[in-house]
Amino acid sequence: MCPKKHWYEIMDNKKSISKMLNEDDGIKSMLPYERFLEKGPESLTDAELLAIIIRTGTSQRTPMEIGNYVLSMSEKYGKGISGIRYLTMKDLLQIPGIGHVKAVKLMCIAEISNRIARSKAKMRLDFNDPGTVAGYYMEKMCNFRREHSVVACLNNQNELICEFELSVGTVNSAPLSPREVFIYAIKNNAVKIILLHNHPGGDPTPSYSDIKLTEELKEAGILLDIKLLDHIIIGDHTYFSFTENNVM
Repeated sequence: MCPKKHWYEIMDNKKSISKMLNEDDGIKSMLPYERFLEKGPESLTDAELLAIIIRTGTSQRTPMEIGNYVLSMSEKYGKGISGIRYLTMKDLLQIPGIGHVKAVKLMCIAEISNRIARSKAKMRLDFNDPGTVAGYYMEKMCNFRREHSVVACLNNQNELICEFELSVGTVNSAPLSPREVFIYAIKNNAVKIILLHNHPGGDPTPSYSDIKLTEELKEAGILLDIKLLDHIIIGDHTYFSFTENNVM
C-alpha cells in the first residue's frame, strides 16, 4: 500500500523531519515544520508560523516561546498578529533571542504582508468617493514627517492605472509643478488624475499654495484633456477634499 502523501510532497525513502531530528514522534509531531508538511500552513497557530520564521531559539527559549513573546509585544499595536507590522527594529531587538537577522526577517515579512494587502485594497478602491480614497492613502501618509505628493492615474472608468510619488518636501511644503504631475499622466495614458499630499502638522486645511496649485492643475488638465478629479490633503486621521468642498 502506498504511503499517504503529505500536504507538501516529500521524497520517498526519506525520513520525516521529526525522525531526522529526534526519534520521539510523540514530541516531534507537534513541531511547526512537521505540522506544516502534514496539514499545510493554515493549520498552524500564529506562534507556530513565527517559530518557523525565527527558526532557532536560545538555551533558555525555544523558537515557539520567542514567537509568543513577539505576539505579546505586538498586542500594544493591535489584536493578534496584525500588530507585528507596527513593531520597530528597536522593539524586536528587546526580545530575548531576537538579533538583527531575525528582526530584519520579521520586518520584511510584515512589509510583504502590508504590500499584498495594499495592492488588493487598491484594486477595490472607489475613486469616485473621496472618503474611500483618503482612507486608503491615510494609513500610509498620515505618519510622514515631511510632505509627500502622490498622483493616482485613472482610466475613463475611474479605475487605477498606476500611482507615483512625485516629491518629498520639508515639514511645510513639497515643491511641485503641474508639468511634473502631467508627465506621469501622459506617459501612462491616464484620462483622469487625483493628486494627494499630506500635511505633517496634522491639519489638512489647504494653504494658499495648495489652492493655487489645484487651480493650475485644473487649467492644465483642461488643455491636455486629462481631468483633475480631486486634490486630497491628508492630515492626522482626517482629510480635505477639494471636490467634496466644492472648491475645484
